[in-house]
Amino acid sequence: MEVTVSRKAHFNAAHRLYRKDWSNEKNEAVFGKCNNPNYHGHNYELIVSVTGKIDKETGYVIDMKILKDIIKEEVEDAFDHKNLNEDVAIFKNLNPTAENIVVVIYNKLKPKLKSDLKLEVTLFETPRNYVSYSGN
Repeated sequence: MEVTVSRKAHFNAAHRLYRKDWSNEKNEAVFGKCNNPNYHGHNYELIVSVTGKIDKETGYVIDMKILKDIIKEEVEDAFDHKNLNEDVAIFKNLNPTAENIVVVIYNKLKPKLKSDLKLEVTLFETPRNYVSYSGN
C-alpha cells in the first residue's frame, strides 16, 4: 500500500521571461508583459508530494519535519526574495518560466529523498496558473 503525503510552501521571487538570443521585438511578441526589462514578481505557492510505503516502525512515508527542512533549504532559502534571473545561478542561462522552475525544484529535491519514494512538485505562479512535474 502506498500513501501520498504533501507539504505546502511558498516563496516570493522576481523574474523576467526573455531569450538573450532573440530581438526585443520577438521577446515582446512571445512573452508580452512578462518580458518587462525591470522584472516582475510572483507569490509562488508550492506543493511537494511524496508517495511511498508506510514505514512499519514509524508509521510515516516520510517525516514531515524532514520534508519541511529539505524544502526550506533547497527551495525557500535558494529562491525566496530573489531575482531568479540575476540571483539564482541555474537561471542565468535558463528562462525562468514556471515549467523550468518546477523542473529545477524537482531536481533539487529528488536526490534528498530515499530512492524508493516518488516525488511530484506542483508550482502555482498565480492562483489560476500552475504546473506539475513528477520526473516524467
